[in-house]
Amino acid sequence: MIRVFTLFTICLFCCCSTEIDNKKIIKNTNSVSKINVPVFNEDSAYFFIQKQVDFGPRFLSSPGWEKCSAYLENKLKTYTENVIVQKAPTKTYDNKKHILKNIIASFSPEKNNRIALMAHWDTRPIADYDTINQNQPILGANDGGSGVAVLLELARIFCLQKPNIGIDLILFDAEDYGQPENSKYPIMHNSWCLGSQYWSKNPHKKNYFAKYGILLDMVGAKDAVFTFEETSHYYNSNLLNKVWKKGHQLGYGNHFSFTKTKQIIDDHYYVNLIAGIPTIDIIEYDPTTQTNFNKHWHTHGDNMDNVNKETLKAVGQTLLHIIYSE
Repeated sequence: MIRVFTLFTICLFCCCSTEIDNKKIIKNTNSVSKINVPVFNEDSAYFFIQKQVDFGPRFLSSPGWEKCSAYLENKLKTYTENVIVQKAPTKTYDNKKHILKNIIASFSPEKNNRIALMAHWDTRPIADYDTINQNQPILGANDGGSGVAVLLELARIFCLQKPNIGIDLILFDAEDYGQPENSKYPIMHNSWCLGSQYWSKNPHKKNYFAKYGILLDMVGAKDAVFTFEETSHYYNSNLLNKVWKKGHQLGYGNHFSFTKTKQIIDDHYYVNLIAGIPTIDIIEYDPTTQTNFNKHWHTHGDNMDNVNKETLKAVGQTLLHIIYSE
């Protein structure tokens, strides 16, 4: 019975268990690396996506956004006491005023040697690339949910086995509230990635710097392929090569392609340009679609059917090897 647990036991259970099976996952089962690297639990990551999707669409100021922000803050607080919700007023292309929320969780905040792991937690308020119900918001299971889920699972693992390096998990808001091509409003430059633009100008900690950053965006679809995106390659080709080579060593070469592809204006663009943190973007590239994004990008098809556990595993396990080699 829970009421007979000691306080220490209760805290340990809350911090260091999955929500689906309470199994600790510390042992390294991959012979590729001699480092004691934890095992990424793709079932747990999948569950974290489902939790977000259950709140419904999560665009600025929506009911689902309010509920999800509270969930993310509280969940991260079970893994570290160092959680900050950075709030800031913002105005979107449609002349609406909002208060955006960037959510930051830090591990070993006393360490100066740090890395930043990032994703956006909001979803698209319209389905502008669908053929039906284009003015209705999407669920964003992959675009929004998957990157956050991988980071939540990493946070759970960091609680169990602390990395040698300091880590900041940064969940950006308002990435996907950008102006659509057929907008009736005057053109608003830099209408995308509002949360990362604000954070890059106003970091959560004075004089903050990380040796590098890794952004996750759309990392959950079946057969997703991640390429050498141009901005990532320009700002941190060494890290890009390191991550991709590790992915191949671990047997995930079908997901990590060394093909160079065009620039994407994503959160990493502003983190590089404004904050000066050399950041790469792990983001799906699909040469068979008009947009070169996942076929369900900004459509109502971006639901749980668009999520694949094997892809989550490939990304999460690769990142763990990179992080625990620091």
